[in-house]
Amino acid sequence: MSTAIDTHNSKTSARPLSILLVEDNPGDVRLTHEALKECGVNSTMNAVVDGSEAIKYLYNEGPYVDSPRPDLILLDLNLPKKDGREVIACIKKDEKLMTIPIVVLTTSNAEGDILKVYDLGANCYMAKPIDFNRFIDVMSSIGDYWLKWVRLPS
Repeated sequence: MSTAIDTHNSKTSARPLSILLVEDNPGDVRLTHEALKECGVNSTMNAVVDGSEAIKYLYNEGPYVDSPRPDLILLDLNLPKKDGREVIACIKKDEKLMTIPIVVLTTSNAEGDILKVYDLGANCYMAKPIDFNRFIDVMSSIGDYWLKWVRLPS
């Protein structure tokens, strides 16, 4: 089941960035929500707990029939059921989904993981910082980049 979290910042006039967070750790979901809120990223975040749920969400299946198309996917790599690599491969093979940017946000710094996700079509690979203040910096830079600098398809 998806968890919707509004981190809308009324100080900005642009529409909120719709984020799908694919993360199996409830603590990291909370941390991401708090970091987005703390740094003022104008966003709405929906979270799912594994790769299979992410695919259902993206195809509006089951409990996700009315789920909005995300502007951005924040994806952990090591997930139950379908791992992040499988999710990227599925998304990038589908003409309707392939334009959704995927930011891999994971604890792995393994060169093999980095190469693999870029080969599959991920747009960005970022290591999760352990320190909350650094995590806020990462979320702020993601928000700045995807909201201020990048033009996303509507």
